[in-house]
Amino acid sequence: MWRILIVVVVVMVLNGATYVVTEWQQALVTQFGQPIRTVREPGLNWKIPLLQTVTLFDKRVLAADTGGAEYLTLDKKRLLIDHISRWQIVDPLAFFRTVRDERGAMARLDDIITARLRQEVAKESFKEIIREKREVIMETVTAEARTLAAPFGIRVVDVRVKRADLPAEVQASVFARMQAERQRIALRYRAEGEEKGREIRAQADKEREIILAKAYQESQGLRGAGDAEAITVTGRAFGRDPAFYGFVRRLETYERVFSPDTTIVLRPDSDLLRYLNSPRERR
Repeated sequence: MWRILIVVVVVMVLNGATYVVTEWQQALVTQFGQPIRTVREPGLNWKIPLLQTVTLFDKRVLAADTGGAEYLTLDKKRLLIDHISRWQIVDPLAFFRTVRDERGAMARLDDIITARLRQEVAKESFKEIIREKREVIMETVTAEARTLAAPFGIRVVDVRVKRADLPAEVQASVFARMQAERQRIALRYRAEGEEKGREIRAQADKEREIILAKAYQESQGLRGAGDAEAITVTGRAFGRDPAFYGFVRRLETYERVFSPDTTIVLRPDSDLLRYLNSPRERR
C-alpha cells in the first residue's frame, strides 16, 4: 500500500516538475509572480513544483480584427474603415509585464492602430483615400504601430484595410447625388444630340433646296430649249403652208372642244364650223 502511495506521489511530483514547449510556443517561468526565465526552444523542461508557474505564449503570427470604426477625412467626410492587423509576440517577458495575455494585447493594439489611422486619414481627402493613398496610409500606420508596440514585446507585421465605405446613413444621400449627376449628364447628352440632329437636318434641307433649285434651273432650260425648238418647227411649218397649218390647228381645237360631255350652241355660219360645213374650204 505504501509503495503504491509513494509511486503516486512521485508521479504527481514529476508531472508538476515538467512542462512541454511545442514548436509554435514559447514559455515564461515565474516564481511567486516574478519572472525567472524565458524558454523559446521546443522540448521537455523542468520547474519547481508548486513554486514556479509556466505561462505559454504563441510565437506564430496572430491576427486581430476588431471591427470597423468611423473616421473623418480632410474634407470632413465620414468614412467607415474596417482594418485587420497581424502581429507576433517577440518578447514574452515584456509582453507578460505590460499586457499579460492576448486579449490585453489586442485591446492595446486596437487603440494604437485606431489612433494612428485616424491621424493619417485626417490628412487626406475622401477621394485620395479611396483612389490612391490607401497603401501609403497603411504603410505609414504599420511603421508607426510597430514602433509604438515594441515596448509591449509585440512586433506588428502589417496593418491592412479590409473594408472602406461610407456609413449606412450617408450612402443613401451619396447614391441620390450620384443618380442626379448621371441624370444631368444624360440630359446634357440628349441636348447635344438634339442640337446635332437639328444641324444635320438643316444641312440636309439646305442640300435638298440646292438640288431642287439646280433641277428646276435645268428643267427650265430644257423646257425653254424645247419651246424654242417647237416655235422654230411651227414657224417653218406655217411658212411653208399656212392654210394646212390652220387646218391642223382647227382639227386640234375640234378634238379638245367637241366631246361627248360637252354641249355647244353655235350659229350655222360660225367660223369655228367652217371646216365642218366645207372640209375642202381652206380659206
